[in-house]
Amino acid sequence: MSKTWSGGCQCGAVRYELLERPTGAHICHCRMCQKAFGSFFAPLVGLPRAKFRVTRGEMSNFHSSADVQRGFCKACGTPLTFDDLTEDRISVSIGSLDEHSAFMPENQYGLESREPWFNEITKIPAYDSGEGAEGVTAYAARLPGFAATNRQHPDHDTKDWPPKR
Repeated sequence: MSKTWSGGCQCGAVRYELLERPTGAHICHCRMCQKAFGSFFAPLVGLPRAKFRVTRGEMSNFHSSADVQRGFCKACGTPLTFDDLTEDRISVSIGSLDEHSAFMPENQYGLESREPWFNEITKIPAYDSGEGAEGVTAYAARLPGFAATNRQHPDHDTKDWPPKR
């Protein structure tokens, strides 16, 4: 059997499987994608709809236009799919894939809505979690508590979720 790719939402209520490697990784800056992702852009990668299947739970859908529906988890709100109903392809959010780093975007779309400072973002100061311009921050002391109470689904399929505590 060939490799499958899996992914899902943050809380684990929805999991999916891709029966082939998706292609066409891109980011979309259009205003509709910005709103759907609550971000500056939407990172997406696609495959034939017949090669996509939900393996746990059920996605909710929002018809963002006459031809497009966007799938998301109704429990945690994670954006999962972009589905142009006029095509035989479905796109998944790259960040929802368990192996998301394997899909570097190849193109950008919706440049008319791209933030004017977007190309400068890699030049702003950057820090690891719990650090800032002055070094370790008070936030750093809270990180072990976040880790100990983390309810985020891991980046792999699980038999049961949430785990028994």
